[in-house]
Amino acid sequence: MKLISLASLLFLAPLLWAQDTVFKLNVDVNLVEVHVSVLDARDRPVGNLTQENFRLFEDQIQQDISVFKHEDIPVSLGLVLDNSRSIEPRKQRLDAAAVSFVRKGNTQDETFIVHFDDTARLARDFTANIADLVDTLAGVQPFGQTAIYDALILALDHMQQAKHMKKAILLVTDGIDNSSHHSLEEAVEATKRSHVAVYTVGLLSLSGGEKAEDSLIRIAEASGGRAYFPQNVDDARTAMEGVARDLREQYTLGYFPTNPNLDGSWRSVRVDIIPPPEPSRKPGVFPKLVANYRHGYYGLSLSK
Repeated sequence: MKLISLASLLFLAPLLWAQDTVFKLNVDVNLVEVHVSVLDARDRPVGNLTQENFRLFEDQIQQDISVFKHEDIPVSLGLVLDNSRSIEPRKQRLDAAAVSFVRKGNTQDETFIVHFDDTARLARDFTANIADLVDTLAGVQPFGQTAIYDALILALDHMQQAKHMKKAILLVTDGIDNSSHHSLEEAVEATKRSHVAVYTVGLLSLSGGEKAEDSLIRIAEASGGRAYFPQNVDDARTAMEGVARDLREQYTLGYFPTNPNLDGSWRSVRVDIIPPPEPSRKPGVFPKLVANYRHGYYGLSLSK
């Protein structure tokens, strides 16, 4: 299974943005929360770090970490699921994998479903009831083409109604977008301006696969999620299990930015890991750790 490991950051930052279509996100708090996944050389989560093991920078200036948490906190989830005709042979097993993904979460999680084929639509509003999700998935028949970008923007918009601070979307598709009114650029920009991590799972065919892969990577990279490219449904289930693990094992770093400017500019974020020594290693030799997080956000602007 091919995995593109990308940033894994959600943030709560002041955002004001609108376009001529239907998308708008507003956040009015000053605390920036960086959700960081730390993996070892074997892609396994590292859970024994403390605040002293992290250094956080915004625009190359070190920030004071005001909040540090490493705990399983509730998440508001969006399942954005391909319902085009080409998915039909695998739909039942992919639906079961998506339900299994939700079951692995916190009991306080809430989940909604967006389906897409020729169009995108909210199929199930936020619920904590797994049976509601199962009923929704069972009641839909595959049809038509693939409107990925419309579905993602719809899901990001609906995520404004979430009750939890931590938010994530799982997007599952088997093809390239061929039916959206929105463009890839609009979807990427909407994702960058959101505070939602998007994890993409692409079961792609050889025809158009490279272009589709690039679009899913860009979406995941813009959001701080990860892009997975499984070869079959079993690998897709494994990918979803990886997403569930990622959400459960993250560290949360919170800070109040030292930059006072209200210009709406892009602010780069960097997290450095100072790994703890291991008894089995030579003095001064540290394990190789990889931090996955989102690399920036848009600051507050007083003008639209």
